[in-house]
Amino acid sequence: MAQFPLGVAVVGTGFGQKIHIPGFQEHPRTQVMAVYHRDAETARAIATAHNIPYACQRLEEILALPEVKAVSITTPPFLHYEMAKAVLQAGKHLLLEKPTTLTAREAAELYQLATQQGVAALMDFEFRYVPAWQRFAELLAEGFVGQKRLINVDWLVSGRADPSRPWNWYSRKDQGGGALGALGSHTFDYISWLFGPVQRLCGYLSTGIATRPAPEGGTKPVDSDDTCSLMLELADGTPCQVVLSAATYQGRGHWVEVYGDRGTLVLGSDHQKDYVHGFRLWASQAGEPLTEVEIPQRLEFPKTYADGRLAPFIRIVDRLVESIERGESLTPSLREGLYSQLLMDLTHQSNETGTWVNVPSLETFLRQA
Repeated sequence: MAQFPLGVAVVGTGFGQKIHIPGFQEHPRTQVMAVYHRDAETARAIATAHNIPYACQRLEEILALPEVKAVSITTPPFLHYEMAKAVLQAGKHLLLEKPTTLTAREAAELYQLATQQGVAALMDFEFRYVPAWQRFAELLAEGFVGQKRLINVDWLVSGRADPSRPWNWYSRKDQGGGALGALGSHTFDYISWLFGPVQRLCGYLSTGIATRPAPEGGTKPVDSDDTCSLMLELADGTPCQVVLSAATYQGRGHWVEVYGDRGTLVLGSDHQKDYVHGFRLWASQAGEPLTEVEIPQRLEFPKTYADGRLAPFIRIVDRLVESIERGESLTPSLREGLYSQLLMDLTHQSNETGTWVNVPSLETFLRQA
């Protein structure tokens, strides 16, 4: 049986410092015991700043600590597979940032390894735990819109719109960079959660900013996408269109619209700086005007923070703790991470071939992997 507070190590200190470290420290049943950074001096400085007992510059050091029972990985995606594999092989529980890996085959191997090891392995798909999204899901499950006719998703933000923003791993397709990995990984997860599996898809990826300033001077080419357009046919036949972009000045933000034969639901936020704060929900039936839906108190966060991502992350930590106690990986697990990664792989395939691509069931893919 696991002992609590649960000793956790945080691997990766960008998003890790902003969300994972404070989230685990805020949670009453977890304690951050170690932090990893490839530079030893930086690791020590971060550990000191956050009162973390161990500072490590090698993953092996973290995995050797008996106090560490779970590891969260917040490094860039090209490091996820090897790091997560080492964590799982060491018998540690895992919390993994999106996108899951670089390929669905890597994600499938991690999912199967976590199952074999009998450890909890979860993904940080935090939209599932945002109050307005949860009420949206409830209304959909209640049949508020009736037979769905069209789903439309727009996620248009300006995070990469400035061409003077420096070149880094995000600019490289082979390292998991791009809007599809950053935004599409979430989008594919919540489409599956809210609407069910995808039957086939057609994707188009584009790069509007072809070069960026290199850290060493001059410029470097960008081969990752900053905009992605998708057409999906869901398993129930519903058409779904998706436009994602990280390069839209004054983009409309993040919106999910569902149109049915009985009603309409619109969930959205025009917030450009924080992708969790600001979501509101509107509803209409029988052709009446849209009216805003009040979010029930039972769904609201007990506490909110300046950074909107922190409150839903703490709910993900709740799921990790519950998973460990129950001895099974609860959603959103590596299984959900694998499905998101599979849809991203097929989007790349569709973009390269210029064709619609059929989406196998997860069971079929796992048999073939």
